[in-house]
Amino acid sequence: MLRDLHSSAHAALGMGRLALAHELACEGLARDPANPGLGLIRAIVDHRLGRTASAVDRLRKILAQSPPNATEITIVLAEVLSVGGRREELDALLASRADWKSDERSVLFVARALGRSDKATAIEQLTTCARSTKTASLKRIAGFEAVRMLDAEARYREAFDLARELHQQTTPAFDILGVEMDTAEQLRMLGRTKPTHREAERKRQGERERGREIAGDCPATSLVVGLPRSGTTLVEQMLDRHPLVAGIGEFEGISDIGDALVSRGLWPTKLHELTARDAMLLECEYIAGASTRMREGTTTTFDKTLRAWRLLPAVAVVLPEASLVHIERDAKDCAISMYLSNFHPHSFGFTASLEMIRRVMLAERKLVQPSFETLGLRAIRVQYETLVAHPEREITRVLEHIGVAFDARVLNPEENTRTVLTLSHEQVRRKINSSSIGRWKNYEFAFDASWDALARPIDDR
Repeated sequence: MLRDLHSSAHAALGMGRLALAHELACEGLARDPANPGLGLIRAIVDHRLGRTASAVDRLRKILAQSPPNATEITIVLAEVLSVGGRREELDALLASRADWKSDERSVLFVARALGRSDKATAIEQLTTCARSTKTASLKRIAGFEAVRMLDAEARYREAFDLARELHQQTTPAFDILGVEMDTAEQLRMLGRTKPTHREAERKRQGERERGREIAGDCPATSLVVGLPRSGTTLVEQMLDRHPLVAGIGEFEGISDIGDALVSRGLWPTKLHELTARDAMLLECEYIAGASTRMREGTTTTFDKTLRAWRLLPAVAVVLPEASLVHIERDAKDCAISMYLSNFHPHSFGFTASLEMIRRVMLAERKLVQPSFETLGLRAIRVQYETLVAHPEREITRVLEHIGVAFDARVLNPEENTRTVLTLSHEQVRRKINSSSIGRWKNYEFAFDASWDALARPIDDR
């Protein structure tokens, strides 16, 4: 039974189903509190939810038992300390334990520590690791670490060429046509949507309101609508500083809603067939999962999911009262940031080429605004560059939109103690700044005339 729980929890973790992985790991640990495999999974879940202190404490306790998976646990502990910015503890770990140094992944942490004093050697070590390892995940992690350092050292051509090499070797074929076809199908559905359909939805919403009165109060729901590297992490970290708002990271709840609708054969053209009861059940499942990530005293969740833009009709049906924050960034800045970053090669395989990134951006631009207008969604638009230039004014607009008053703490996202697990984790630990604006100009050689339409200022469009 414990073996089954461990296998199921490990599989859930691999699919990003953190709530399920947590539930299964806790069930197993209730039966065998000292189980090192389940303890490791529980620690990884804590880490991915930004609970660094809890993850470190749990990992250290497991290591003290000299478990058979000590090397794996040490690697995870090093990653938690590294991403959590606990440099002194990481240095101590590197100096105190020699038994895990034979694992090829240890080079990542040695190079990260070395990078603080000798970036050239750190880049060389990471690049060598990326080109010599046969493990695709390690190749990407080490390689894109080197890309980041090369970019910081203004070695732009080298950074771009290494990113291209990594994408070619580790990213499987991505179904970009599938994205475009799904977008076209949604647009056709939106074109057929009439006021009578919206009136029917309002009636269904009345049924759900009566059901919700029986269920009791629920937290207010808000979520981001935007592409990777568009400024979503900055907005979330600013809002998460508010005493009433809980940033819940890239919560899997929206994906679960989409999967449920696809499995029932309702996506996207038959959403009107979803019963009010089933819609409310999906809503309650989302809220229940989101609530587990809330801090004590908060009343509103902010979901930094990167999938909402492709599932707006589902949001309209299942979460009709959600407050949406649509964030956009200069297309070329956003694109080069995606291309030079280590996104999941399957889920975000389009980041492997600037051409696919451009096509996804076009799909997003075509789909989002018509969805807001036709489906009657509560949405506000934020431009990343304007947010950086006028943070108090812009974040006040967002706070009013989601229903909470301004609090000055939101202007200091760098003081947020919750660990950030996204690719922006280093940037958001600095004060709000404009250093990434115009970054694409360092890679001007990579863009052609096909980008001209997307590159027009957002207000001109």
